[in-house]
Amino acid sequence: MKKNENRVPLAERMRPQKLSDVVGQDEIIGEGKILTEIVRKGEPVNLIFWGPPGTGKTTLARILAQEFKADFVELSAVTAGKKDITEVVERARQNWNLKTRTVLFVDEIHRFNKAQQDAFLPHVESGLIILIGATTENPSFEVISPLLSRSRVVVVAPLSKAAILEVLKRAVKTEKASRRIGAKALDYIAELSGGDARSALGDLELALSLADKVDVEVVKKAAGRKVPGYDKKGDHHYDNISAFIKSMRGRDVDAALYYLARMVEAGEDPKFIARRMVIFASEDIGLAGNGALNLAVSCFEAVERIGMPESGLILAHVTTVLAKAQKSRQTTDAWYAAQDLARKSMGLPVPIWLRNAPTKMMKEMGFGKGQKWEAGFHLDKNYLPDDIKDAKIFK
Repeated sequence: MKKNENRVPLAERMRPQKLSDVVGQDEIIGEGKILTEIVRKGEPVNLIFWGPPGTGKTTLARILAQEFKADFVELSAVTAGKKDITEVVERARQNWNLKTRTVLFVDEIHRFNKAQQDAFLPHVESGLIILIGATTENPSFEVISPLLSRSRVVVVAPLSKAAILEVLKRAVKTEKASRRIGAKALDYIAELSGGDARSALGDLELALSLADKVDVEVVKKAAGRKVPGYDKKGDHHYDNISAFIKSMRGRDVDAALYYLARMVEAGEDPKFIARRMVIFASEDIGLAGNGALNLAVSCFEAVERIGMPESGLILAHVTTVLAKAQKSRQTTDAWYAAQDLARKSMGLPVPIWLRNAPTKMMKEMGFGKGQKWEAGFHLDKNYLPDDIKDAKIFK
């Protein structure tokens, strides 16, 4: 077992130095792909890297700055203040006078408020600063429109298991540890990583420090219980609930249960999940299964009363039923059609015979004429306003 040395972490030492060394980003790196083309043309572009943690956003920013022979300045939106922004602008002006470009990398740019983002805007517009932002959140919601319109959004994908394994194998070779860790242990690290190379390399480094011979059990000790990369107010929250609903809609029970499990494991509020199931019962099952709504409401009430972890069984039970159920969007489509028609015709008068007639004068004027207090009573008249009397909402 190696002694714990005071040195740069393995993840930092394994950081690629050129685009060709980057693993798992074939959609943005390679012949004809955006980052390769930007480097080939040699003209810096403002970029927003959008992707989950550990996918190489910072690495890509550093490589691009190096390719452009630019001064690379890095800020974290979590800790940076107005003074830091002022200093960056002054440094960029000095670089400009020396005919050197300045690449400003802002990590977690979504954490900058509107005023802070506005402060960069004139310097980005003038070309004084080449801005590269990194965010785990949807930039459409978190980055101001003027800044977004002057930047290219590049999606940095989570790494596949195969890509993580490639990163790990490179690290093992660099550490000269091939004889100390087997394929099963590496595979387990890759499985745990969730597409996060930094996390995988951290687990590998700790595992190698714990034992001379690393197997799956050593990796388990090193990794502990992984907390899923899931922000209950961020994209993962919305992506998972969307996948859950769409899987039930598509009658894929396996996928629906899988996304349910992901949300539960991540600590999602079970009442939030149950509320969405209540909505789903009306929106997607509707008239095809009138009992679905009652079942979903019962699910919500049970979850509210029982709590976790037992509520997971209730959620799984009802998820399975809703996913397997026949689907009908008749009432959903009719409701949307009714809303659309109502918005367009709010000013049309209600037919006089349908109106209330609380006074003798109103009755004499024909208000409520012909109405009777009988169940199922129907008059052969137009119930809709005259201008839209032929409209068909329910199909």
